[in-house]
Amino acid sequence: MVDQSPSTLSTPNQIIPLADALEAIEIYRPPALAVGTKVRAKVAIRNDGTYPGERMGEILLERGEIGYVNRVGTFLQRYYIYSVDFFRLGRVVGMRLQELEVVADPFGAVVQPEEARS
Repeated sequence: MVDQSPSTLSTPNQIIPLADALEAIEIYRPPALAVGTKVRAKVAIRNDGTYPGERMGEILLERGEIGYVNRVGTFLQRYYIYSVDFFRLGRVVGMRLQELEVVADPFGAVVQPEEARS
């Protein structure tokens, strides 16, 4: 017998707790980063074939590179993609939240854009 209670989501091959299913769909909650937020790449990013003008597999930016979120989009109606302007490199790269960390000022305060402060 398959549990069809409202706390689960049934698929043909498995039963997924509803909380896990909702967690996997990021766009059910607001974006974690606002436009203008200063961020640092937590990992080196390679071209997965979606960055024009560079060979697939080529490193686009190294870990630690600093940039600013300039747009927030979605992918597959499921995930947020943060378009980050890495101004020193002259590149704008789409990244997932787990690939980024917010940069704090020297006193530990998180640097946020003007509109997010109000």
